Amino acid sequence: METVQTAFWVVLLLVFLALAFDFMNGFHDAANSIATVVSTGVLKPGQAVLFAAFFNFVAIFVFHLSVAATVGKGIVQPGIVDTHVVFGALIGAITWNLLTWYYGIPSSSSHALIGGIVGAVLAKSGAGALVATGILKTVAFIFVSPLLGFLLGSLMMVSVAWAFRRATPSRVDRWFRRMQLVSAGAYSLGHGGNDAQKTIGIIWMLLIATGYASASDAAPPTWTIVSCYVAIAVGTMFGGWRIVKTMGQKITKLKPVGGFCAETGGALTLFLATGLGIPVSTTHTITGAIVGVGSTQRASAVRWGVAGNIVWAWIFTIPASAFVAAIAYWVSLQLF
Repeated sequence: METVQTAFWVVLLLVFLALAFDFMNGFHDAANSIATVVSTGVLKPGQAVLFAAFFNFVAIFVFHLSVAATVGKGIVQPGIVDTHVVFGALIGAITWNLLTWYYGIPSSSSHALIGGIVGAVLAKSGAGALVATGILKTVAFIFVSPLLGFLLGSLMMVSVAWAFRRATPSRVDRWFRRMQLVSAGAYSLGHGGNDAQKTIGIIWMLLIATGYASASDAAPPTWTIVSCYVAIAVGTMFGGWRIVKTMGQKITKLKPVGGFCAETGGALTLFLATGLGIPVSTTHTITGAIVGVGSTQRASAVRWGVAGNIVWAWIFTIPASAFVAAIAYWVSLQLF
């Protein structure tokens, strides 16, 4: 009986740790949702975070749990995951998130979590325990999502410039101040739909491993879904102000029309990836879209040095979080 009770409390601790990661994900990635709409002056920061948090939660009614299924069942072979693996994965992801938040670097919470899972599993069972297809499509979208965001953002900007070529700048600015509310809402919807599901996936993975859910279940328990969407929405409400400045101003100077095009390009990319069940980085996506919008004006409009530093953070995210997760897995063996 004592062993059963101890196992229950360990599972409960890990669920709270996962929800803390989800909160941090919203806090960390809030900047991606609101940076453009704040930097263009369409919404004040306080208004923007409430606006984004609302659409983060509304995503629960829009998207199927395809991404959660990928994370919960499509990354690691059945029977490998245990409480030590989940602990290591979460500690690896949270540690990397805290470091990049502190230094104002817009890294990927999503890939930090995937890196954490990979590192903990490698420490336990080696590479053979990983599902190659799930890992490969996730890694592929490290490159595909920013490129797609770049392409869609730049195409939107070119199309809008052509459509409004005879309009005065002041009229364009007034029109797109309104339209940017639509694009910002769509982007926040995509953010909530993809990112909350990653935490749903890891809690689902934990529940299956500990017998609180069955691997044959079509979906995780309802409380898991609701609590994860609430956690990411609350995290978004607190915002990540250090990263807002980088995303909104340091890469390129945005006007409302540029913000609309970047957010729309990013939202379309997130909708596509979520529909395909691929856990992507909202950071990668919106950065690619912002660079795409800036590059349509002139190459010098983009601060390529800042963009380059962000790319280096992307490259290091999975191996860095995997390394910390492997150490945390070993620590967990000593603790539990």
